[in-house]
Amino acid sequence: MNDSFISTDTPVDLTNCDREPIHLLGNVQSFAALVAISADWIVQHVSQNAGTLLGLQAEDLTGRSFSEVMPRETVEELREKLGGTSHENAVARLFGYDVFGDGRLFDISAHQSGSSFIFEFEPKVRVAEQDELALVTPMLRRVSSQNDLAGASEEAARQLRALTGFDRVMVYQFGPEGDGTVIAEAKDGGDAETYLGLHFPASDIPRQARALYKRSLLRLIADVDDDVSPIVPPQSPEGQPLDLSLAMSRAVSPIHLEYLRNMKVRASMSVSIVIRGELWGLFACHHREPLHVDYQRRTAVELLAQFFAYELERQEARSTSDTVGRAQRLHDRLMMQMSSGEGLAASLPSIAREIQKVIPHDGIALYSDGDYVAQGQTPSKEQFQTIARFLNTAAASRVYATDSLVARLPSMEALKADCAGILAIPVSRTPRDYIVLFRSEVVRQVNWAGNPNKPVEVGPLGTRLTPRKSFELWKQDVAGRSESWSPTVLKAAEAIRVTLLEVVLKLSDEVNAERKRAQDQQELLIAELNHRVRNVLGLIRSLVGQSRQSAHTIEEFTAAVDGRIHALAQAHDQLTSTEWHPVALRELLAVELGAYIAGEEHRVAITGAPVLLAPDAFSTMALVLHELVTNSVKYGALSVPAGRVEVAVEKLPDGIVRIGWAESGGPAVRAPERRGFGTTIIEKSIPFELKGKADVHFELTGLRAEFLLPERYVSDAPDTVPSAAPAPQDGASLSKGISGVALVVEDNMIIAMDAADILSDLGAETVHTASSVAEALRIIDAHPVSVAVLDVNLGSETSLPVAEMLARRGVPFVLASGYAGQSDWLSRFPSAPMTSKPFTIETLSKAVGRLGARDRG
Repeated sequence: MNDSFISTDTPVDLTNCDREPIHLLGNVQSFAALVAISADWIVQHVSQNAGTLLGLQAEDLTGRSFSEVMPRETVEELREKLGGTSHENAVARLFGYDVFGDGRLFDISAHQSGSSFIFEFEPKVRVAEQDELALVTPMLRRVSSQNDLAGASEEAARQLRALTGFDRVMVYQFGPEGDGTVIAEAKDGGDAETYLGLHFPASDIPRQARALYKRSLLRLIADVDDDVSPIVPPQSPEGQPLDLSLAMSRAVSPIHLEYLRNMKVRASMSVSIVIRGELWGLFACHHREPLHVDYQRRTAVELLAQFFAYELERQEARSTSDTVGRAQRLHDRLMMQMSSGEGLAASLPSIAREIQKVIPHDGIALYSDGDYVAQGQTPSKEQFQTIARFLNTAAASRVYATDSLVARLPSMEALKADCAGILAIPVSRTPRDYIVLFRSEVVRQVNWAGNPNKPVEVGPLGTRLTPRKSFELWKQDVAGRSESWSPTVLKAAEAIRVTLLEVVLKLSDEVNAERKRAQDQQELLIAELNHRVRNVLGLIRSLVGQSRQSAHTIEEFTAAVDGRIHALAQAHDQLTSTEWHPVALRELLAVELGAYIAGEEHRVAITGAPVLLAPDAFSTMALVLHELVTNSVKYGALSVPAGRVEVAVEKLPDGIVRIGWAESGGPAVRAPERRGFGTTIIEKSIPFELKGKADVHFELTGLRAEFLLPERYVSDAPDTVPSAAPAPQDGASLSKGISGVALVVEDNMIIAMDAADILSDLGAETVHTASSVAEALRIIDAHPVSVAVLDVNLGSETSLPVAEMLARRGVPFVLASGYAGQSDWLSRFPSAPMTSKPFTIETLSKAVGRLGARDRG
C-alpha cells in the first residue's frame, strides 16, 4: 500500500491525521477504472486496472489522444456531459452506457480536477428494474412526515438502510469542535451492539476529511481489504500527484482502513449532510462483509441525503419562525413596558422575566456606562469588569456565546459552578454595554465510543498514531460547562439584541427630546426672567418717583416705598402658591394693582359678573394683567394722578368671557415703534396658549384692549364670596417690642443688615448676624439670644440645625423665606410664625408680635 506522504520520522501527535493528504493517495479502488485527460483531450493518467475493466492497457494509453482509444460517439457524449457542468465541484453522470459499442455497460462519472478532466468507468453489474430515483419518492414522504429531528433522523436511517442493504446505518451529527454523536441508528434486529448516543472525538474524522466531505458528498469503501490499483504515472511531468478529491473510486487512507477493521467493518459508505454550505453531519453506513452499491443507486442515496438536509433546514426554519414570533412578542412587551421612559437598569427585572420565556438562564446582568445591575446567579461587579474587557475584544455588534467561560477566560475558574456559560448581548457600540445571561455548570457524562485518546504504538505502519481497537462504552464526566446555547437560542438572542438596541435608541431619543424641551424651556424662562427683572426694576423706579412726589417727609417716603415693594412681593407669592385651584379674576387683578393703588381704589373700576379662572389659564392671565398694570403704571393712565382704568367683564351667550381694559385721563398714547416682549405677551399669549382672541388699540386718549377667553377656562364665581377676616394688629405686642440679644441668620448681607436695623428699631439691644449654620451655632453658644429671625434657605444648606437648637433652648424665632409656602417647616415648628421676604418693619413686627402673643398664651 502506498503511504509515502507522511514520513515515519515525523513526530507523532493528534495532528498527524489532520495532515494526511487523503486526496493524493495515488490509488483507486478496484471497482472502477480511472482515466485523466488534459484540456486538449490527451491522456495524462490511467489507473492500472484499466486493462481488466476496460480492456485497455494503462501503459499504452498515456500521451495519446483520448479519441484514439475511445469510440467517437463516446468521446462526443462525454464532451457534451462535461460542457453541461455548472461549477468546479460539479460531476457529470452517465448510467448504463455502452462505451465500446460491444454491449458492455458502464456507469460513468466525469469531473474537472485542476487543469485535468477525470473519467471513472464502473462496470454495470446490475440492471435496474425500475427508475432508481422513483424508489426515493415514498422514502422522502416518510421522512417529511416526522415532526422533529430525532424522528426524521431515525426514519431517514431506516430508509437509507432499506435502499442500500447495509447492516447498520447511523446519523452522525458534528459538534462545534468537530467531534460528533450518533443521534439515530438503524440496524439488524439480531445485532446487540449499538453506537446510538456514543460520542466520537474530532480526530476520528480529521479536519481535511471534513473539508472533503463538503465537496464530495458520497464516499464508498466497497472492501477494506481490496487490492487497490495504482495510477500511472503517479505524478505529472511537473512532479505533482493527481488530485482525487472528487473521484468516486479514490482509495482509502491506511489509517482509516485500520480504524474500520478495528470496528469489525468490511465495507462502509459515508454520505454528507450539508446545510447552507456547512457540514452538519453524515450518514455512516457499515457492513460486516464487502458490499458494492452501484453508481446509479448511490446517486439515489445522494438525493435522499440532500432531501434529508432540506428537511432539517425546514424544521430549523420552522423553529426559527417560532423563535422570531416569540422574539417579536418579546419586542412588543418590552416596548410597552419601557414606554414609561424608565431606563434599562430600572427595567431589568421585567426584561429578565420576558427573556426567561425565550431563553432560559440562571442569572442576568446589565452593564451600562460602568454601572452593574444583576439578579440571579451572577459574578460580582469586579469579576464582571474582567469579563466585560474580554467581551470588548470580540466582534462588535454581535451576540457572543460560550458554554465554557473558563475555557476562554481561565481567570474565571472560581465562577464555573454558577456562571459556566455566558451569552452576551451588546446593547450599544461606544462604550460597549451588555446584557449578559449566565447558565450554571452542568456536570454531564459523555459516552465515548472507546477511549478517545489514541495511543502511540509501533504498528505495521511504523511509528504512527494508531486507531484505537476498542469501541466499547467509555464514560467520561465533563465539568466546567453549561447547557449549550442552541442555534435557535442564538437567533432569539440576535432578535433580542435588535429589540434592546431599539429600546436604547428610543430612550436616548426621549432623553434627547426631553433635554431639548428642558433647554428650550430654560431659554424661555431666562428670557422671561430677564424681562421680568427689568420690568420690576422699572416699576420700582416709578414707584420711588411717585412716592417722592407725594411724600412730605423722609419717613413718609420710606413707608410708601416699603409698602409698595411689599405689595409686589405679595403679588409674586400669589402667582407661585395658587396650587392650581380656580382663582377669582378680581382677586388676581387686585393683587397686581395692590402695589400702587393703596388709598386710590376709585381709580380702577371693575364691572360685570364675577368669574373664576381655571388653573390652566391662571398663569397666562396673570402675565397679561401684570403687563397691562406695569405698562399703565409706567406709561399709561396710572402713571398720573388723574388717570383712570375701567375693567369690564362680560359673559357672552356662547359661554365666552370678554374682558375689556380701557384707560383714560393719562398721557397721550403713541403706538410703540417696536413690539417688546411685554407687548407680545399682551397680544399673543391668550390666542396662542388659550386659543382665545386679543385685540389691542393704542388710541390717543388711552390704551384699549379686548380679550376673549374660551368657556373651558372660565366659570361662574359663587354669588357670595366670604371676604378675608381682617388680620389682628397685635397692637399690644408691637407696643411692647422686644429686648435683649437678637440673632439674624441670612446669607444675603444687605437683607441681613436690613433685618438687623428693623429688630433694633423694635427694641433689640444687640443684634448679631450670621450667614451660615456653623456661625449661627457659635453665636448661640456665646450669647444669650432672646429672639431670632431665620432664613430657611442658606444657599447650599438650610437653617434647620439652628431652629432645632433654638427650640431645645426655648428661644422663640421667626422663619423667613423668599419662596411661597414652606409647609414642611411649619409642620416641624408649629409655634414659629412664617414671614416672607423682603422684610418691612410692619411684616417683621407682626411676626415678632405673634411670638409674644403665643408666649402669653
